Amino acid sequence: MQIKLGYEIIYECPQPTPMILLVNVHYSRASDLIVPDHVITDPVIPIHGYRDGFGNWCTRIVAPPGRITITSNAIINDSGKLEVPALGAVQHPVEELPEEALVFLLASRYCDLEKLNQTAWNLFGDTPPGGDRVQAICDYVHNHITFGYQHASCTRTAWEAFGERRGVCRDFAHLAVTLCRCMNIPARYCTGYLGDIGVPPADEPMDFAAWFEAYIGGRWCTFDPRNNKPRIGRVLLARGRDAIDVAISTTFGRNLLVGFKVVTDEIKDL
Repeated sequence: MQIKLGYEIIYECPQPTPMILLVNVHYSRASDLIVPDHVITDPVIPIHGYRDGFGNWCTRIVAPPGRITITSNAIINDSGKLEVPALGAVQHPVEELPEEALVFLLASRYCDLEKLNQTAWNLFGDTPPGGDRVQAICDYVHNHITFGYQHASCTRTAWEAFGERRGVCRDFAHLAVTLCRCMNIPARYCTGYLGDIGVPPADEPMDFAAWFEAYIGGRWCTFDPRNNKPRIGRVLLARGRDAIDVAISTTFGRNLLVGFKVVTDEIKDL
């Protein structure tokens, strides 16, 4: 299966504005790209790339005063298969975890473990450890939070999402990540493309999606508390401790977002 993916992001800036963009397909899927996802700007400006501490591809620009349009259009190969749940995968004792997983046990900007630690053990202390426990957390979060784009907030933490019981996909992911970490399961936040492939199309405009990965069974396994069922065509952009590490754009100066479109569609006329 082939998937067309891309975006159009438009900013108005009153002065030169440095930006960091995380909009490239993750290096683990780079070999699947048929048409590369080059970052294109209008007007044309210098673009510099680097890899951050989590291995994500990052792009640095300085947006000029006025309007700038940032776009990309790519095609990627995908297996077209449903994801396989990681039920039954074992949970590793903390002392046996690889060092690179340990940072994903710690509190972070949006994952306030201290406030949810006792709640997590009360809710999930009697569940089977491992993949079944992570799925129990996803089931709980899926039913606990009401989804709605009108509920979006760039400052909402996992504790606040737990109390308010509303949010968008990032809030589902933050709460599930936090509850996993409380249960000594390493969990990392993910962002990327997830189109309506194999499911009824949504009424809302397409957006980037958030989910998470838990380290169980000797590997990182994908879980999605927002949708809470296996999906087709998930394409990873970036991983980090929480949304602050993988923001699609981080800007350093006044600006106004005036346009935002995301495309991720199966190409059916092959």
